[in-house]
Amino acid sequence: MAEERGRRPGNPQTRDSILEAAIESFVTRGYGGTTIRAVARAAGVDPALVMHFFGSKDKLFEAAIHGTMPVALVIEAIGGDEEHLGERLVRRYLWLWEHPVHGPKLAAVLHAATATPAAAELLKELMSRELLGPIAGTLSHDHAEARALLAASQLLGLALMRYLLKVDPLASMPADLVAAAVAPGIQRYLTGTLSLAEIAAAPR
Repeated sequence: MAEERGRRPGNPQTRDSILEAAIESFVTRGYGGTTIRAVARAAGVDPALVMHFFGSKDKLFEAAIHGTMPVALVIEAIGGDEEHLGERLVRRYLWLWEHPVHGPKLAAVLHAATATPAAAELLKELMSRELLGPIAGTLSHDHAEARALLAASQLLGLALMRYLLKVDPLASMPADLVAAAVAPGIQRYLTGTLSLAEIAAAPR
């Protein structure tokens, strides 16, 4: 069957165009408002081609998360001494959220995860595999996985209150002041003395 006029053939460039359209849709419309047909229309391809490359909406969202979450930029902050790991992570985290490109995409992913169980599960798997695992792997202290989870829970709460709900005075505080206030707590989770109750309460 001949290709429909105006439709792009299935090649790597087409896949990239579909992914770009999907990221834009997830950012502007959320997980629930994004459809395979709408993404295909925006990318100028047939919906079947979207399914060919990604298989399902969930797989498309997973690929969009990979294209949206700047995991590598967070991992860069891990390198260095453990004594200042909390400060490096918090400062990099705040920088990403306030970045004009990364910030809106992070907000879209977090919105989708809080609104849709399927999106939440995909984000959980990605964070566990590509972010929390590497952070835990750098820690020389016991209960490394629980420590990484406790730190991540605080950072997610910070993003929710400062960037999504925009609760003042936290939302309007300079990033340097926020980092100075939050980093010691993150550092304690990563390398300090933790009680058994704190470890047991770590999200899994």
